[in-house]
Amino acid sequence: MSDLYDLIHPHPDIGAMKQRKDFRGLMKALRHRNPDVQFQASAALSNLGSEAMDHLLAGLKSWSKDTRLGIIEALGEMHNPVAVDPLILLLSDRNSEIRWEAALALGEIGDTRAIPHLKDALRDRDRYVRYGASAALEKLGWSPSGREEYALLLNGKQEWESLAEIGDAAIGPLSISATDLEPAVRIQAVKTLGRIGDPKAIPALYRALRDVDGQVRWEAVQAASRAGVPVKFLPRALSRRTRTRKNPYIAGFLNFVIPGIGYFWLGKWWGVLIFQIDIYLTLWIYNIYGEFAALDVLLPLYLLFGIHAWYIARSMPDF
Repeated sequence: MSDLYDLIHPHPDIGAMKQRKDFRGLMKALRHRNPDVQFQASAALSNLGSEAMDHLLAGLKSWSKDTRLGIIEALGEMHNPVAVDPLILLLSDRNSEIRWEAALALGEIGDTRAIPHLKDALRDRDRYVRYGASAALEKLGWSPSGREEYALLLNGKQEWESLAEIGDAAIGPLSISATDLEPAVRIQAVKTLGRIGDPKAIPALYRALRDVDGQVRWEAVQAASRAGVPVKFLPRALSRRTRTRKNPYIAGFLNFVIPGIGYFWLGKWWGVLIFQIDIYLTLWIYNIYGEFAALDVLLPLYLLFGIHAWYIARSMPDF
């Protein structure tokens, strides 16, 4: 399939486009399917220097994420301070990959005007953006002014052991990681808060007790007791979580109306097999005994399927 695509869409001649200063073609190549072509186009644009700057800055408004990422990469390689302000604006972009790439590019340019904005990016909810901001700040030679700023830097790099050693100054940064989009990061943050064992972490741990991920909630239960939360209060805090167990009544209804689908809705792959068997069985009984006889035979069976799906859903864990 890849060979067919390459045959229909041959690789553009990046060298030729660079020689004739085909900015439009190079910008289009930034969203080419082949990553090598993207990198070559980005390098070509960066090598064209100030002549390409206006085209690159205008291209930051493109609808294509790949184009914008390629432009940001090229701007970072050009080391032109003219790009600093537009890149700072991108640290607030809706797309986390754009924010991440913008942070890295600001580090490459080396302009200290970006430092306050990169410090703010250390509080971003996305781990990649925080990591990019910490890497950029280190490249810019930034030195934290206190323990909490140092903890923010370590949190961006996810250095959990060092964060645990810092103690209560790391609680704020770890509370940010405890709301990360990735469950694995939230788990590590909650574990580290538990190792610190300071009551200041209780608000973050209460939030973690309501997490949609079961492992995060379990780590929060253990960490909360180390932070001084009485164990008797934990069930009430857990009861406020978002319910993840499938509704037993919906499962039973689906399985009664369309046998097998209720099982499939509960995550049981073999529900599809039961659905197919039901179709063949229904047609066979209908052809031999007629419509009403088929209903007489199948309705009790459908009722059993519905009750069984209800029972399975009720038995599934809700923690």
